[in-house]
Formats: sequence, structure tokens, C-alpha cells
Amino acid sequence: MRADSSLRADRVTWKNPLVLGVVALTAVAALLTTVLALRGSGEDGTTTPKAGIDLERRITDYTARFGADTGYLEPKRADRQAVARAVGLLLDGHRDQAAARLDALDFDLRTITDSATGRRYAEIADRTDTGPTPRGWGRVYVDLSAPAHWSVQIPHPVADARTEQLGVGVLRGSPGGVLVLAGAHRDAGVGDAADVAHRRYTVFAAVCAELAERGLPGIQIHGFADDSAPDYDVIASTGRATRESRADARTLANALRARDFEVCRAWVRSCPLEGRTNEQGRAAAAQDSTFLHVEFANAIRTDRREAARAVAAVNVVTARWAKRTPHPGTTG
Repeated sequence: MRADSSLRADRVTWKNPLVLGVVALTAVAALLTTVLALRGSGEDGTTTPKAGIDLERRITDYTARFGADTGYLEPKRADRQAVARAVGLLLDGHRDQAAARLDALDFDLRTITDSATGRRYAEIADRTDTGPTPRGWGRVYVDLSAPAHWSVQIPHPVADARTEQLGVGVLRGSPGGVLVLAGAHRDAGVGDAADVAHRRYTVFAAVCAELAERGLPGIQIHGFADDSAPDYDVIASTGRATRESRADARTLANALRARDFEVCRAWVRSCPLEGRTNEQGRAAAAQDSTFLHVEFANAIRTDRREAARAVAAVNVVTARWAKRTPHPGTTG
């Protein structure tokens, strides 16, 4: 009897028009909430999923096209300087001016949200990379969640396998980062024209110099074949270092050793691949700006677990950089 009475009461309740109205409104509200959760508007006016995109996948898809036989066009001085100046305008909070300059150079400026971290990044991307004759001038990603405090530089994506993935991991690990990514395989150009780590007249070098002038410390990530230095997992160097660079290098080396990596410290002993001819290191030294040059063995870069441990060690340093007072006028 109790069960039958309860059932009849439920049936009577569901026939009540007021109850039906409330249920209908609730369903509509739930539907609207779902739609709004799946949609959001970027600063560039485009509609993007609120959940964002996987930044690592985006960059991996971009660099997957790189090869030694792909195109590279040496930029003119005015082009190099204009891109670097646009990056500076963005860091100073002048987004519209930066976008206008970049548009004139055939670059796009977008805002994307990384699905892994929820952070928003400004993406500066060469439009010609989607065409038949790419210039190969690269990309820049700026964390918009905090003032710019530091940079991670990837001069040899694909050629130094999976260094671009390490770069994304480092960028994600601490707020206030700027990722500078070369736009071509190091062997893509005539001679060594696309080897941006050893060429002064590139967009990559111009952007890194702009950051160094603002006092942003930088870490440049490379890779070496395991048999090039079989006794080591990592080669850490400061190039033509400042005193502050050496202190940060020691912090990095200690963080790597704490995670059981064998590290060759170039400021203590002679190491291969020390990066003393690196152009970005020279530019940083000229500005008395901190610069770290780090080479990771192939076995570290190509094993996701090992790569994650390496990123965690680097983030010990970037976390310190993120807490330092940024250069005046440098904003996110």
C-alpha cells in the first residue's frame, strides 16, 4: 500500500503545470550553461573553445613540417627589427600597436588558451608558414597571466629532436615566460643561414636580443647525440656568462643532479658543446643579462618520463626568475 500511494503521489506531482515549468526552465539553463562553457572569445575577436588547445600539440604540428629541404628566407634588417619591436610593444601592453606592426609584416597575433594549464598566451606566428614558400621566421609565445620575467629559447626544433616539446614544458612550468621558437630546420637555408643559434641576422636573434635588453634571463635548450658525451646526460653552460648567470647555472646543475642526471658543468671543467660561440649568449653578455645554454642527451629528450624530470629541474630556475622584479615597463 505504501508503495502504491507513493507512486500515485509522484504521478500527481508531475502533472502539476508549475512543476513542469520549473523543470523546463532548469533544462534550458543547463543547456545554456553547457553551450557557454564550450565557447569563449579570444582577444583577437575569434571564438575559441573555453577548454583551449593543447599547446604542445599545436607546436608539434607546426614543427612537424620542418626538414632540411624546406624553405628559409633570410630576413632584411628592417624586418628583423620590426618583429622584435612588435614583441617589445606587446610586452609593454600595447597590443593593438603590436598587432598592426605584425600584420604589416605578414604575421598574426592571436590569443590562445592552453588546455593543460588554463593560461592564456599571445601567439606571434609567421603567416607564410601556411603557404607554399615559407620564410621560416618562427613563432613567439608570451604568457599573459603575469608580467614577462624570463625566456626559453628553442633554436633547433626537430634537428635537436623534441627540444620544442621540452620548451613547452618549461614555458608551462612557471608564470611570466616567453617562448622563442625558430621557424625552420637548422639545415633548411643556404649554408648555415637557418642555424639561428650561430647567426646574428635572424628574427630569432633579434627577438632574443630585445628580451635581453629588457633584462629578461633566458635559457636556451639544445640536444646532443648520446655518443657525443657518453658520460653525461646534460651539459650546462653559461656561454660568456655574467656572475648572475653562473649562480643560476649552479642552481640548475644542482636541481638536475638531485634528479640523478649526470651533468657536465662548463664553468668547472672543459665540456663539449659549451655554447661559447652562441649568438644569443653573446647578445645577453653584452647586455649583462643572464643566459644559460643547456644540452640534453637524446635519451633524455625522447623518453617522456625523463623529459618531465628534466623540465622539473629547469623549472627550479625559472620559478626563481618568475619571482624577480621584471624590467620596468615589461608587462604581460
